[in-house]
Amino acid sequence: MLNQEKRQTDQKANRWMDSGSIRRMVVTALLFAAAMVMTVVEYQIPIPMPVPGIKLGLSNIVVMYSLFFLKKKDALTLAVLKSMFVFLTRGAVAAFLSFCGGLLSILAMIVCMAVFKEKISYLMISIVGAVMHNLGQIAAVSLLYTNLLLWTYFPVLLISGLIAGAATSTLLRITLPALKRLGLK
Repeated sequence: MLNQEKRQTDQKANRWMDSGSIRRMVVTALLFAAAMVMTVVEYQIPIPMPVPGIKLGLSNIVVMYSLFFLKKKDALTLAVLKSMFVFLTRGAVAAFLSFCGGLLSILAMIVCMAVFKEKISYLMISIVGAVMHNLGQIAAVSLLYTNLLLWTYFPVLLISGLIAGAATSTLLRITLPALKRLGLK
């Protein structure tokens, strides 16, 4: 009885390892670690922004990579993990904003990829993701503070989303050859 149970457990473990689940889990964990490092680095580099609250969103490079080259649920997992990291480092409100922006961003990019298939570039998907991330965050802020004047800030966020989306897309394109050499593309 014990040997049969052990065989069944071994068979399940072998199916799990053969299916690539472990590899995907390890790659997702490494991508999350990279996203955390990028977030910390981004906050350490003083980039003069004329408007408060604007940042490049370097960690979104990692989320876009997972969206394009892994499974969609891995990108969603990374967005949730990033929100948890934000919760631990900056608190509940920042985590809520991160979650809302990240979720809307990923869902919008998935829709764009599904609708336009091969006709849409990384650049356009990245810009859509960045703009929707900003939209998700401003919607979350307006839910928390019920101040409709916050929406007057949206044009600034729209422009910054265009710039950040273009920048993160370019950085992703630059890093793809290195990722390919590592066997991650």
